[in-house]
Amino acid sequence: MDLAGFRKLPILGILRGIRPEDVIPLVKTIEESGLSAMEITMNTAGAAELIKQAVKASGKKLAIGAGTVLGLKDLKAALGAGATFIVTPVLINEVMQYCRKRKIPVFAGALTPSEIYQAWLAGAAMVKVFPAKFFGPEYFQEIKGPFNQIELLACGGVTAQNMGEYFKNGASAISFGASVFKKEWLAKKDYQSIGQGIREYVQGYAGIKTPSCKG
Repeated sequence: MDLAGFRKLPILGILRGIRPEDVIPLVKTIEESGLSAMEITMNTAGAAELIKQAVKASGKKLAIGAGTVLGLKDLKAALGAGATFIVTPVLINEVMQYCRKRKIPVFAGALTPSEIYQAWLAGAAMVKVFPAKFFGPEYFQEIKGPFNQIELLACGGVTAQNMGEYFKNGASAISFGASVFKKEWLAKKDYQSIGQGIREYVQGYAGIKTPSCKG
């Protein structure tokens, strides 16, 4: 993953529980909707093979990573399939050490100030604050007070409508999953609705970065 490129559009799509037949149309939908980064969680059936298919379908147009990585077994399977970044729900030292040595970007999960700081010290590219929705955007502002150097990714309950508040209060990136990759839409192969949901995030971020001029 090119972190500099991700920071230009710091929005991460999370795919969990998808079927093999969804991979190619989802990759196409994500690309056409303007998103540049997605992860497939390792607790999805056949995750490594799905990542491999996604990487092949994307042709390096997307940064494709692995989420819910819980140990070295998951990690090596994901990297072997072509994942270029790793996401964990909590700080997992063996994963951090392995990736740090090989300069593989890791978004390590944390919640409390102590957890966030330890994840950053361990080498997280960004610290994934999860679940963000129970603490809200103001929590990010409080964390950035003593830890202004730490980059934070808001995960859990971040919508296209409220993501501006997360960025305003100090988040460096946000992520979304089931709110757009809905089970009912996937079941009906309604990729059009999924694409529209993604575009709301992408266009919303463009509006945040280029606010309307006054006067």
